[in-house]
Amino acid sequence: MPQVSVLLPCYNAESTIEEALSSLADQSYRDFEVLCVDDGSTDKTPSILENWSQRDSRFVLVKKPHRGVIQAANTGLTLCRAPIIARMDADDRCHPDRIRLQREYLLDNPAVAVVGSLVSGFPAELVGEGFKLYYDWLNSLVTHEDISREIFIESPLANPSTAFRKSWVDQAGGYQDHGWPEDYDLWLRLYLAGAKFAKIPQVLLEWREHPERLTHQDSRYSVENFLRAKAHYLAKGPARNRDAVFIWGAGMTGRRISKHLVREGLPLTAFIDVDPKKIGSTRRGKPIISRDDLPSLWKQYQNPILLAAVRARKARPLIRENLKKLNLIEGQDWWAAA
Repeated sequence: MPQVSVLLPCYNAESTIEEALSSLADQSYRDFEVLCVDDGSTDKTPSILENWSQRDSRFVLVKKPHRGVIQAANTGLTLCRAPIIARMDADDRCHPDRIRLQREYLLDNPAVAVVGSLVSGFPAELVGEGFKLYYDWLNSLVTHEDISREIFIESPLANPSTAFRKSWVDQAGGYQDHGWPEDYDLWLRLYLAGAKFAKIPQVLLEWREHPERLTHQDSRYSVENFLRAKAHYLAKGPARNRDAVFIWGAGMTGRRISKHLVREGLPLTAFIDVDPKKIGSTRRGKPIISRDDLPSLWKQYQNPILLAAVRARKARPLIRENLKKLNLIEGQDWWAAA
């Protein structure tokens, strides 16, 4: 039985799959299998995969009708034989030591369920400013404390950079379709189940940027659906059993996430903002108050929570500084949600 299974769903990837598979064939660690789940491709992808499976028995072709990436990933998940599964996408490239380093890390750290890595985008000329900022943020989160602290801001792990224990993901129910990104959904479910995360602090995955990428094409990756996912799992986790929910930020992001929080049945109480033009008015029938008014209102509740929902990245450290002065503890009294 192989020590590592690589789970690689494919769909119409004829222009990139050779490069992805070559990067796996060049791994320094050799005892692995690659489950290439073809999701009903209509191009040359199946024949390319067939050729690879004939040349190298570690590459296994699984043909399925087109059902989408979630079905394909779950099909592969059931067929993976190893206790450690490395995710890979058909349009990316991985470092020659990726599998070796991630396997060794999981063996040396039995409490960790998922280990990712730093990532870089290519080709550089196609990586926009938004993704550059995302990569910078993503690569700044290495420890479990970093990842769990900011897990409600965005997906803190690049799915194709991860290796995880099959037992943890099986127990969590595999990949699920709730109308938002299935990888982010999995990380949030694992987080609420008590899983530990980590990253190898070096770039082990090159993430290809192109117009057909799911993050550009699939509506599940819209801002609105990310907000739905956050609200859903905040309600199941940090915001569960709270008697008041404060939102720092009465702008667009605060308004949008508050809608989903209310739909989850959470007790929206007030918005906090620094804009004097907003303070004194209302959002969703709740008052917009200043930072100075927060302590007195906060004390009126037994178990309140505050969610910081300002997308401007420069705002986050300022909010942290303000809440620290108010003796509110991140990860206990408040979470960043944008």
